[in-house]
Amino acid sequence: PAGSPPAPPRPGTQRLPQAIVVGVKKGGTRAVLEFIRVHPDVRALGTEPHFFDRNYDRGLEWYRSLMPRTLDSQITVEKTPSYFVTKEAPRRIFNMSRDTKLIVVVRNPVTRAISDYTQTLSKKPDIPTFEGLSFRNRSLGLVDTSWNAIRIGMYAVHLESWLQYFPLSQIHFVSGEKLITDPAGEMGKVQDFLGIKRVITDKHFYFNKTKGFPCLKKSERSGLPRCLGKSKGR
Repeated sequence: PAGSPPAPPRPGTQRLPQAIVVGVKKGGTRAVLEFIRVHPDVRALGTEPHFFDRNYDRGLEWYRSLMPRTLDSQITVEKTPSYFVTKEAPRRIFNMSRDTKLIVVVRNPVTRAISDYTQTLSKKPDIPTFEGLSFRNRSLGLVDTSWNAIRIGMYAVHLESWLQYFPLSQIHFVSGEKLITDPAGEMGKVQDFLGIKRVITDKHFYFNKTKGFPCLKKSERSGLPRCLGKSKGR
């Protein structure tokens, strides 16, 4: 309304992320993001921006404009699991900042492939069987490594691209299995890697027997328990 005082400026600054969850698809990346954003020193982008794979031509200022506002004491985090298998992503992230901390969530590659397949199956029910897609020759035991669900899980192949630009000390691996059995322990290591105080502990989690996964007792903005969506943990 005319004559009303201007709204006070929002605190903080939009910064490029200092840490990125770069992979791996169906490994538990959403869980890591939801768990770490409970920390008061972390602000995370909730959606996947796909900047370093699909939207790179929009430029760094566009990317920065998506980020949440942070105070000087806070870390900005984003996650896009497809970065891990994108050939250009390591170089592009390095060109943004060679100090970027990278988080990779891995799990048993066979379990990961089955989870990937079930996600595709839920959208395309007429695809061939898992066995049909995963073998070039079943009787000889020849696996089809060109099938994306298998290829993503060949972690060592993709890691070579990252190690051309980043030392292992800047890459933290989270166990997708331990994230289920000991979420506080795994998140403790993530907090250490990010250089922030261990605030997220056992008191933040409870095990949901129906889903078979740990859930947050308290989400970032409400006092209500928070579990991951129904598309997780198929």
